[in-house]
Amino acid sequence: MAMNEARLQRVLAAMEQAGLEQIIVTSRSAVFYLTGVSLDPMERMLALYLNSRGDRILFGNKLFKLTPMEGLRLVEHTDAGNPVEDLAKALLPGKIGIDDNWRTQFLINLMELRPDVTPVHGSLPVQLTMMQKDETERELMRVSSKLNDRCMDTVAKAIRGGLTELELMDVIVRFFKENGAKTSGFAIVAAGENGSDPHHVTCQDTIKEGDGIVFDIGAPLNGYWSDMTRTIFYKSVTEEQKKVYETVLAANLAGIAAVRPGVPLKEIDGAARKVIEDAGYGEYFIHRTGHCIGMECHEAPSVGAEEETLAQPGMCFSIEPGIYLPGKFGVRIEDLVMVTEEGCEVLNSYPKELTVVG
Repeated sequence: MAMNEARLQRVLAAMEQAGLEQIIVTSRSAVFYLTGVSLDPMERMLALYLNSRGDRILFGNKLFKLTPMEGLRLVEHTDAGNPVEDLAKALLPGKIGIDDNWRTQFLINLMELRPDVTPVHGSLPVQLTMMQKDETERELMRVSSKLNDRCMDTVAKAIRGGLTELELMDVIVRFFKENGAKTSGFAIVAAGENGSDPHHVTCQDTIKEGDGIVFDIGAPLNGYWSDMTRTIFYKSVTEEQKKVYETVLAANLAGIAAVRPGVPLKEIDGAARKVIEDAGYGEYFIHRTGHCIGMECHEAPSVGAEEETLAQPGMCFSIEPGIYLPGKFGVRIEDLVMVTEEGCEVLNSYPKELTVVG
């Protein structure tokens, strides 16, 4: 086992661009991305230290049973010791990048031990590297999304009047468990009026005729997440529901059409948002258009109105516009897209045309 040298060199290049000579990486997904070490340290410290002078040190508890690897020095501690003391000895004086995930107790202790070190926000070099997937990662994202397509097909075929949202969620959870996902993933099932809440907590409400059912589902497969939303109607659909659905679908397609290298993510958000605003529903589109995704379901940056980051080949993010009419219903349609050299590849193939079942 060895450090992923190609990824490490990209991180080091991003550090140089950010003016950082040294960083501490503690995000579980980022540590795994660079070292292959996958574990949950819980309240204990697991930290990867990198600097431009060639130091690569992983600090972890002996309980983790870490394995030495080529290109990485391992420094272990026990519960009886203070792991920050070992880390503090390795640091260079001056500025150091700290990622978003490090516990405050460790950071404060470090500042006490090394007053000559100045912590600054340091997530960006690793985030920028993880943001652009290599060819192996791109294929893993495709495979994960294909599984999600199959899950959506399975739950759509299970819709019956009288079933509860929770019973439909159980179909989703069971599918992921039975088909290789590392966890049962997540599922929002929001029927009828509940669909007007983008983050509705799935409940015991039953499915009835005329309900639009929002399914937002995803799970990690081989370490990479999927995420997709479809809105499916049960037995009948009103003219108002049709109009809202077609508007959201047009916004989804407009967002996808705007994706190409060099485009600021805020322009992709704007392309989707303009469709909804022009149709008179702007005040009911109450969230960003999307988020990046990979080893975590939600990764930085966002596809939002203020996001200046430029789309780059290998980036993967969601396009998920929605309209939410309080007290009535909601519609959201979400696909994952992968930025290519010419435009983008849509990773989801489950149909998006208005569907009525039952």
